[in-house]
Amino acid sequence: MTLKTVSRPRGAKGFVVLPRRWKVERTLGWIMKSRRNVRDYERLPQNSEAHLTWALITLMTRRLTHKGSRADRWDKKPRPLA
Repeated sequence: MTLKTVSRPRGAKGFVVLPRRWKVERTLGWIMKSRRNVRDYERLPQNSEAHLTWALITLMTRRLTHKGSRADRWDKKPRPLA
């Protein structure tokens, strides 16, 4: 695994979009939907890691078993307005 840090450009003021940072923040948001991961109740880091793994497994299985994909919704023709 390669870890690449992304830092702000020098001299940038205000909000600056950083590459790939949104992917990390989006994934953390998905993980935090699991109630137990919102607070750190575990004493051992191995237990916290197990709960994170379980949350991501649950997320992926729900996406894989979902009957209709999101792309299907956009492929349909729009209904005419009445």
